[in-house]
Amino acid sequence: MRKQPGYAILLALTIVATLAALSTIIPQASVSKDCLLGYRAHCSFTPVSTLLCLLVAGASCRIRAKKFKTG
Repeated sequence: MRKQPGYAILLALTIVATLAALSTIIPQASVSKDCLLGYRAHCSFTPVSTLLCLLVAGASCRIRAKKFKTG
């Protein structure tokens, strides 16, 4: 059975958003400002940006599961 074209787009969005969430929490010494958690992270809005990226990943995963349900 062949997947519909929208499935690949939503799957890619899920993967990209998850990787973006992971990249926001990476410590980076060369950053000039501490993040909201108190350390120098890749993103200065670390807890907020991480949660937003995970929210997008979860929403796209849920939409993908609901819209392209088989059976």
